[in-house]
Amino acid sequence: MSSPGILRIALPTPLRRLFDYLPPQAVDPKALFPGVRVKVPFQSRTLVGILTEVVSTSSISHEKLKPALELLDQEAILPPDIYQLCLWAADYYHCSLGEVLSSALPVLLRKGKPAEAKTKWPVSGGSTEPQLKLNDAQHYAVNSVCEAANQFLPFLLDGVTGSGKTEVYLRSIASMLQAGKQVLVLVPEISLTPQTIERFRARFSVPVAALHSGMTELARLKVWLGARANEVKIVIGTRSAIFTPFAELGLIIVDEEHDQSFKQQDRFRYHARDLAVMRASILRIPIVLGSATPSLESLLNVKRNRYTLLTLPLRAGDAKMPEYALIDLRSAHIEEGMSDPLLQAVRHHLAENNQVMLFLNRRGFAPVYYCTECTWMAGCKRCDTRMVYHRTTKRLQCHHCDAQSAIPIQCTQCGSTALQPVGLGTQRLEQLLTKQFPDTPIIRVDRDSTRRKGSMQSLLDQIHTEPKAILLGTQMLAKGHHFPNVTLVGMVEADSGLFSADFRAAEQMGQLLMQVSGRAGRAEKPGTVMIQTRHPDHQSIQTLIHQGYQPFAQMLLTEREQAILPPFSYFAVFKAEAYTEESASGFLSMIKTLCAVAKETITVLGPVSAVIAKRKGLYCQQLLIKSNQRGVLQQFLKKLLMEIEKQPAKQSVKWVLDVDPVEVG
Repeated sequence: MSSPGILRIALPTPLRRLFDYLPPQAVDPKALFPGVRVKVPFQSRTLVGILTEVVSTSSISHEKLKPALELLDQEAILPPDIYQLCLWAADYYHCSLGEVLSSALPVLLRKGKPAEAKTKWPVSGGSTEPQLKLNDAQHYAVNSVCEAANQFLPFLLDGVTGSGKTEVYLRSIASMLQAGKQVLVLVPEISLTPQTIERFRARFSVPVAALHSGMTELARLKVWLGARANEVKIVIGTRSAIFTPFAELGLIIVDEEHDQSFKQQDRFRYHARDLAVMRASILRIPIVLGSATPSLESLLNVKRNRYTLLTLPLRAGDAKMPEYALIDLRSAHIEEGMSDPLLQAVRHHLAENNQVMLFLNRRGFAPVYYCTECTWMAGCKRCDTRMVYHRTTKRLQCHHCDAQSAIPIQCTQCGSTALQPVGLGTQRLEQLLTKQFPDTPIIRVDRDSTRRKGSMQSLLDQIHTEPKAILLGTQMLAKGHHFPNVTLVGMVEADSGLFSADFRAAEQMGQLLMQVSGRAGRAEKPGTVMIQTRHPDHQSIQTLIHQGYQPFAQMLLTEREQAILPPFSYFAVFKAEAYTEESASGFLSMIKTLCAVAKETITVLGPVSAVIAKRKGLYCQQLLIKSNQRGVLQQFLKKLLMEIEKQPAKQSVKWVLDVDPVEVG
């Protein structure tokens, strides 16, 4: 139907389509242009969408078109590069454009609030921290990045732990600031943001701001608008910060680029590292991906000459790489997870007035609460998992749906009172350490000890002020932290990734082992890493400790190539959830039937139950689609989704498509 002006609007719904509306009353259609927010009626709700274009015809008759309610902006809310990035992301991840555009906005703007937030941005001292002397490799890395200004050039900065990657970032940023540019730094975890912010503010006399989900909605809006107005010069944030608008963005840095936290795991399932590379390409600016344990995808991009490799093979200053020692748990005496050799080493390093870090990637007191009479184990009623025993709160808790219950006095199956916690968690290990080292501060860092606002920073402050202490924690403690007084790192359990069904488990195990080990001996004092394992002769462990991460990663790349697994092939996974297993598997079986008529070279596997077959009361099934060519997979998914949308709606099934999943199983 022809009309003087019809608004085509992207709305934040899962529907992969745009919606037509008439202009709001008293608004001239000629004054409307793409990128402004428009408030519209949608079913029984009111939604805020983004105008994509003004057209003259619609497939809906003029009489049935509803008028939009209100124009919220006088100019496009998103700059061209962000809008183009969203268009690409919606197409690549096969997500609703409306959901993608909505994800790019702060929550207050999604709710229709005005794009205004006046604030004065403090300028830090800029010289409280002296510049460190660069070695030759650091000099070369900094010069390479600076010479790439105003052109798209992706760098992989592969530096061993403690090699001074952050100093390379800082010198590169300084050059960009001198040229009048802004900088975006992505980090994987909120816990890393405060320490990074502190160091950057100490170095630069410009406004530096954080951007992450732990901030208030108003604070996030202020940073978003401050960067867009060129008032904030450096933004340091987690994955959603990739959508921050900048007036003069000159450099993007992705620290710990290998980290899985950069992948969004619900609804719009984007990978922030990959979007960062695409955004740098759109803007024609350099991007630095930094890691001591680069992802196999990035290493393959180097091999294929898509990325430029910069290496930092030595630790900065006089620091040396730690020495490794394996403890065979098959023959060692063990008490609550700690072998005698590891306990003796802890005593020795504490006696030398040093800090010790113990790594155990399992929070809580014990992973199982068990009846010794009938072998019953307390399970979650909503998930296909065991309840974890938490001694500090005296509760059983599910770590998947967060359900909690009181600790039972007797077995629900046989009535026996012979119940006990089985297995090892950080709280249980803390109990042993308190008993063994009563005069030494035990600083536990895990999700339970850092729930309250500011608690993570308080624990980090304590670590930096206690000359002698035992640091105990999960991977929260291992990522990117600099603890100069730590001379011993003990990995309490190192075998979890050796025999997993997930083909990425070995890569993740190697990355975690090297990241944890990297906390030892980062200053003048030498470091030691002790690894407790029941498989000391395993090839992966032997390669890591004797040859390092690069040979280990090359070994995995060879295995992946032979098995035609990512990054040598490309995956997409349909995930379905329903209150009955039959509904979820039936929906995916329908998709598999649609796949059967495909002419493209694809492989379809499933449907099968997820590793956790039931979560939050829903049965979880998945269907994997694989192709050796990315373009073939993308075109097939577009056709397949069109066919799926023609099928009768299954109200009982919730489903999502995950392109390039980081978790399969």
